[in-house]
Amino acid sequence: MALISPAPAPLWHARGMTILQLESIDEVQPEAWDELVGPGYPFLRHAFLHALEASGSVSPATGWTPAHLVLQGEGGRLDALLPLYRKMHSYGEYVFDFQWADAWERAGQHYYPKLVAAVPFSPVQGPRLVARDASQAEPLLNGLDSLLSSREASGAHLLFNNGAENPALEQHGWVQRLGCQFHWFNRDYATFDDFLAACSSRKRKNFRKERVAVAEQGFSFHWVTAQDLNDSHWDTFYPFYAATYYKRGQEPYLTRAFFSMLGSGMADTVRLLFVRHEGRDVAGALFLAGGDTLYGRYWGCLEEYDRLHFETCFYQGMERCIAEGFSRFDAGAQGEHKLIRGFEPVLTQSWHKLQPGLHEAVADFLRRERSGIEAYRDDARNYLPYRQQ
Repeated sequence: MALISPAPAPLWHARGMTILQLESIDEVQPEAWDELVGPGYPFLRHAFLHALEASGSVSPATGWTPAHLVLQGEGGRLDALLPLYRKMHSYGEYVFDFQWADAWERAGQHYYPKLVAAVPFSPVQGPRLVARDASQAEPLLNGLDSLLSSREASGAHLLFNNGAENPALEQHGWVQRLGCQFHWFNRDYATFDDFLAACSSRKRKNFRKERVAVAEQGFSFHWVTAQDLNDSHWDTFYPFYAATYYKRGQEPYLTRAFFSMLGSGMADTVRLLFVRHEGRDVAGALFLAGGDTLYGRYWGCLEEYDRLHFETCFYQGMERCIAEGFSRFDAGAQGEHKLIRGFEPVLTQSWHKLQPGLHEAVADFLRRERSGIEAYRDDARNYLPYRQQ
């Protein structure tokens, strides 16, 4: 059986298929979940979602109540899944809908709770509605429709998907929202100098000058990977991660326990980088590897050092991509400063289905917003450092 017992009451049952809504990722056997998801995308692996829930980073207390949808076929096989959360706020999503919430509340309606199909705190493109074949995605979308019709939520939001779900979502009346991130592409570079050779002469000089300025301050960089990773590394890293939030007057999204669970459950994906200065660690950055992509996730530094962020989060990651043969480097959301360092503008997407009245207003807004996002992407290309062919 794919689901452990006791199984929750089904949302829907017909023709040998059952839709279940789960209160925890642990209601699904890890092997069944991961067999369907596949190995190439670390953020949807059972161990990652388990670490979020078991560490208390994701819970009703933090405003993220697990409500995952799964489709169980004959014999208990897991045939489709959707990581889903009932949200009481819009933080940690990176697709901003605060204006929608404000407008709906001013109209006398409740915007929260809402349903969000996403990987919490992870604005990285990937699969969301995963099914063995396209026909099995349909029942899960019908299940979402039934949840919306009960008016228990103002709408459903599917964030940062890779596009496989698009036809089914569009057929069910969802509307698409575009965004823009900046990713670096490894075009078969053997060394970092090969990347520099693809840039204009002036940009090459700027890159070298920036890296020399960091080196002259006496920093050294030390990578930790699966074979050497232990809990003491997370003890060192966590204050760096937390400092990024404390500097903004916020509590960290992720607890210290999350990182231990990440290390024990999926160490094969971890690339942990420490920066040393005068014999002590002064900064750290966490990267995750999956498929052909290196993902830059979290960084922090207890003191301010000139240009250290660019070296740690960008250039070191680019060199890691080259060394391990990754073809893409996703260094995180936002950041126009990435453009002049070779990160190219890439459109992202999310999909939304809202209660009547709100849905039509949002759909009209997104149609008008779309052309602006596409124009921004096109204009951003003008700031890339590459030589004109």
